[in-house]
Amino acid sequence: MIRSARSTSGTVPSKEPGWQTRWLPLLIVGLIALVAVAGCAALGPSPSPGSSAAPSPSPTPIVALVPAHPSADPVGFLAWLFTPLFQALFILLAFFYRVIGDIGIAIVLLTIVIRFLLVPLYRQQLVSQRRMQLLQPELKELGKRYKGDRQRLMAAQQELYRERGVNPLSGCLPLVLQMPLLYIMYQVIRDGLTNFDVNPMLNVFNIQLFTLPCPTAPVFQDAAHHIVKPCIETHVPWLLGINAGQPHVDAILFGVTSFLAVTSALLQIVQSKMTLPATDPKNDDPSTRTQRQMLIILPVIFVVFAGALPAGLYIYYIVSTIFGIVQQYLIIGWGSMFPLFGWTPAFAVNHTPRFPVAYPAPTNTARPAGAPAPTTPADRAASAARTVRPRERGRQGRRGRRR
Repeated sequence: MIRSARSTSGTVPSKEPGWQTRWLPLLIVGLIALVAVAGCAALGPSPSPGSSAAPSPSPTPIVALVPAHPSADPVGFLAWLFTPLFQALFILLAFFYRVIGDIGIAIVLLTIVIRFLLVPLYRQQLVSQRRMQLLQPELKELGKRYKGDRQRLMAAQQELYRERGVNPLSGCLPLVLQMPLLYIMYQVIRDGLTNFDVNPMLNVFNIQLFTLPCPTAPVFQDAAHHIVKPCIETHVPWLLGINAGQPHVDAILFGVTSFLAVTSALLQIVQSKMTLPATDPKNDDPSTRTQRQMLIILPVIFVVFAGALPAGLYIYYIVSTIFGIVQQYLIIGWGSMFPLFGWTPAFAVNHTPRFPVAYPAPTNTARPAGAPAPTTPADRAASAARTVRPRERGRQGRRGRRR
């Protein structure tokens, strides 16, 4: 994706990231992807960035931020594969920074642009999840009807999905597709905000879109540790001067995590609870139980790795999560967010979303012989009443039957 400054020629900086830093984002993204897939339907422990067993990296010359080239190294190959998207996001981020002069606000604006572009995709995900929840009563009925016959049950479920125009996989696909985007944003923030000259990355097809006041040669802001001063000012004043390009932990949290990570985790819990249906003690749907179990895993991942991920990535994820919460509120409402510790606010009682998802009506009335008719509960009751033969009573009826 890029080549960035890491060390001086002949000297390895004391804060030089080892092989863990190169592989850590892939491990985290892979773990999040596995959690997302499991929630819809082994990674070993990640090595510590400060492990003494890590091999010393070989010295590399300091270079400006330039597009990556194909490489046999898996990390290098992924970097080259995602270079066009990386360059597009970085150009937009650099443009916001050039206009505003605050990298924190620039990350916020970039996140909002990304989420606006992905609104249709995430809307499809929310609508699909809500339709699946609405179909749960009929799916349970099919489970009772074909109990013990898994093959016929799966065939009946697929027929129900086809007739209702519901694709179960469409609700999980956006969760998996956002993993590469998370990895690219990690690279944009970590490498794009630590390089001394980013202007080569702002050149597209030999056209320099704009330039930033970057030095042509590296300038050390910490000569003792050989730390290069980045072209972009990465400190965020409205976040108490946090460096968005470097990992950040708070001493008040024992130096293990940060308030950004905790805030991100709490917002993820809110967003996850809103996607689940309202709590029902009689609901024994296995997929819902799995989603509730996975509710806490993603937030824990982001809290634990606060010391390894740049603070700017948490700014991105917090804004993205808030955007998702608003979108979910408009489409599916509060979900199972309330009651919270036994308390349900008045605004959440009988709340109707602004753009509610309609019950998935049949889109195709023709169905194979023997397949169950997927109707609403009222239609099923009416159909059952029509199929019941009235009992004939009286002596006349019995004489008629004897004849």
